[in-house]
Amino acid sequence: MNDPIQLHAAQDSVFETPEVVDLSSLLVRVGHGDEAALGTLYDQMGSAVFGLARRVIRDPSRAEEVTQEVFVQVWQNSSRFDPSRGSARSWLLTLAHRRAVDAVRHDQAASDRERKYDWTNGPDFDVVEESVSISLEHEQVRRCLDGLTEIQREAIVLAYYQGHTYGEVAELLDANQATVKTRMRDGLIRLRDCMGVQA
Repeated sequence: MNDPIQLHAAQDSVFETPEVVDLSSLLVRVGHGDEAALGTLYDQMGSAVFGLARRVIRDPSRAEEVTQEVFVQVWQNSSRFDPSRGSARSWLLTLAHRRAVDAVRHDQAASDRERKYDWTNGPDFDVVEESVSISLEHEQVRRCLDGLTEIQREAIVLAYYQGHTYGEVAELLDANQATVKTRMRDGLIRLRDCMGVQA
């Protein structure tokens, strides 16, 4: 009388012998959640998968990662293996090749992105931020200057942007110096309010 447990144990010992390992049966067992079968499959095919990945990728540590990813994929998708469509070895090596090619493409895309957006020789973040802030402040000043009367704007531009004294501004505008001072004071108050500066 055959004991099913002893028969199963005998079958397991057959799978552990490298010369007679049936990869298709192992994949079927892995598809049913057999972790031991996955271990045996790895023992039988791990070096072949790594070798293929290494030829495609060239970087040994990356090839190791791909090998691990392939066997995770085998664990998750071995139920999709159909022995009538090809050998288990071909199926595994096809998975490995696809995964290795994907890894090369992913790494190349990442490298291209780094080169495209390389900021190594660019200005420091603070310089960029300061430049943007100054540009925005200039835009705000221009907007606020446009809100002044013509004489206020001309007096302020002549005094603050062109460096003229009150007397020179009065002469250039053909106006009384006291009037120019008053217009400038009123204009500066309006500018301050427009820009939200506290007095």
